[in-house]
Amino acid sequence: MSTYMAKPSEIKKKWYVVDAEGKALGRVASEVARLLRGKHKPIFTPHVDTGDYVIVINADKVVLTGKKLQQKMYARHSGYPGGLTVMPYERFLREKPELVIEKAVKGMLPHNRLGRLQGHKLKVYRGTDHPHQAQMPEVWNFAG
Repeated sequence: MSTYMAKPSEIKKKWYVVDAEGKALGRVASEVARLLRGKHKPIFTPHVDTGDYVIVINADKVVLTGKKLQQKMYARHSGYPGGLTVMPYERFLREKPELVIEKAVKGMLPHNRLGRLQGHKLKVYRGTDHPHQAQMPEVWNFAG
């Protein structure tokens, strides 16, 4: 008996809404990455995009545990000498909460073409409103 491999034509993609309010950043990110990859489905195939679309709402109300708000730093580099910009996550979460969740989730996806393809199915919004009502997304509840 051979192992089942999903074909792209057989995959049904759904839309899910994940509410990040009051939940830890890492737990939200790992659950969202699992949905984007499709690991929650019995037809999961590592080399095929079997995942679903995920909408994360209330990104500004995500929680960082411990002293991470003050101690964890977001760094980016312009590519020029002396071009390092560092800011604490407290300010980063206040200014760009969508980017905080996107960075956490994309770091948990594969770092190749398939991971980039799966990362495009992530939609993150600061509040509870999102423009994807026409896709009739289902609410995804998880303990975390």
